[in-house]
Amino acid sequence: MNRTDRLYALVEELRASAPRRRSARELAGLYEVSVRTIERDIGALQQAGVPIYADVGRGGGYTLDKERTLPPVNFTASEAVALAICLGRAGDSLYARAARTALNKVLSVMPEADNDAARALASRIRFHVPQQDEAVARPARDAVLEEAMLARRVVRITYVDRYGRETERDVEPQAFSVADRGWYLLAWCRLRDECRVFRLDRLLHAVPLDEIAPERSWDSLGEPPREIRTRVLELA
Repeated sequence: MNRTDRLYALVEELRASAPRRRSARELAGLYEVSVRTIERDIGALQQAGVPIYADVGRGGGYTLDKERTLPPVNFTASEAVALAICLGRAGDSLYARAARTALNKVLSVMPEADNDAARALASRIRFHVPQQDEAVARPARDAVLEEAMLARRVVRITYVDRYGRETERDVEPQAFSVADRGWYLLAWCRLRDECRVFRLDRLLHAVPLDEIAPERSWDSLGEPPREIRTRVLELA
């Protein structure tokens, strides 16, 4: 059994056993590998977002949270590739890491034959990769903005405008928007005392402050610039 098949089998074994715990020694015997190999496999699955929990000590082991996993689903190879294309368009921008873990979860519950067919089809698809000259730690920056938006925290940002001028300002993140040129942050700018739009690829740093921002209605933010037109993301 190769590693990909073993990872898939591990998820299904833990799903079938939940809420009972399975020790690393039990799983190692089941798949005829070392305990250390099982521990590395479990770590890889956890990093991919699979909700596997570990208890140490006598009687401990690994268990899977059934309520936070997908049951077996009947995605066709074409449907899985269509999802991968949509998620792949995230590139390395906002939500790219979440897109990758979501795709891994879908692939982990597909039947082996469909999974293989999807991977074969995906190998025939190529994305153009733009040259990247941005040296920003994007995942950390984007996580700060997302958390601040949900918690209504004020954020201190370092921003470079279209003329290369760098400024530091405190903002109240309100929404993200995506357009042809990439992702934008819509935020109430305390320096200008109005809603402003910031291109994420020009936002160098974002540091959350302790201050809670006031509640602002969408209408109170005013009209966005002409090049930005928005609609709410629909999940269904």
